[in-house]
Amino acid sequence: MKILISNDDGINSSGILAAKEAVEDLGHVTVVAPSSQQSGIGRALTLFEPLRIAGVQLKDGSRGFSVSGTPTDAVTLGIFELMEEQPTLAIAGINTGENIGKGELTTSGTIGAAMEAASYGIPTIAVSLQVSRGDIKFEDGHVDIDYSFAKEILKKVSKKVVDKGLPDGIDLLNLNIPSHPNSDEIAITTLGERMYNPHIEMRFDPRGKPYYWIDGTPFKGDNEGSDGHALKTLKVPTLTPLSMDFTSNLDSLNKWLD
Repeated sequence: MKILISNDDGINSSGILAAKEAVEDLGHVTVVAPSSQQSGIGRALTLFEPLRIAGVQLKDGSRGFSVSGTPTDAVTLGIFELMEEQPTLAIAGINTGENIGKGELTTSGTIGAAMEAASYGIPTIAVSLQVSRGDIKFEDGHVDIDYSFAKEILKKVSKKVVDKGLPDGIDLLNLNIPSHPNSDEIAITTLGERMYNPHIEMRFDPRGKPYYWIDGTPFKGDNEGSDGHALKTLKVPTLTPLSMDFTSNLDSLNKWLD
């Protein structure tokens, strides 16, 4: 059993080490991740500058690999350069902060890494841990978070994937862990609408010229059955099945064209 673990928080993140600890007794783990924080970069691929790989020592003393690029770069190099054979399981995470809803799905570097692995037919899990402190969501390195519950749930889901594979029509699983869980029962959910309502803040530099920060306020319209409702209201782990086939309703389009 060969397992590839990557993320978008960087090779030195606490979450990637927690993911490794969760599944290392299921098979041989290779950790390949961006050398620095890459949140929000989605599935971007570096095409116009060279990439470098460096061996690094993780905090548990084991060896990992940092890549001077995006999460997608890290996964691509992990599969086709660093691993001798294609992994039988890929994991992206454990991300600091949840990844829920349709609105930010393809902007997430965690989901981007997972989608890259899934595009090669590798059963894949994207896993994220809800946090209540906004100041640690984009830290580049260690964060003081208790990952014990997240590791327990990730191992449970990973073992199921290892034992049974993914069901037909499902390419990857989006797993989100509540910060203060009410139960360890996993809710199977749809994607909600989004995580944030966009908020643009304009400021002025010392010369009086405007510049902008893209920010957001938490979305509060989660429907029952969605990942957002289960995670934030019910406070249970959520598991959402995703497909790489974005094709929508062909019959509807045919009728529309007629």
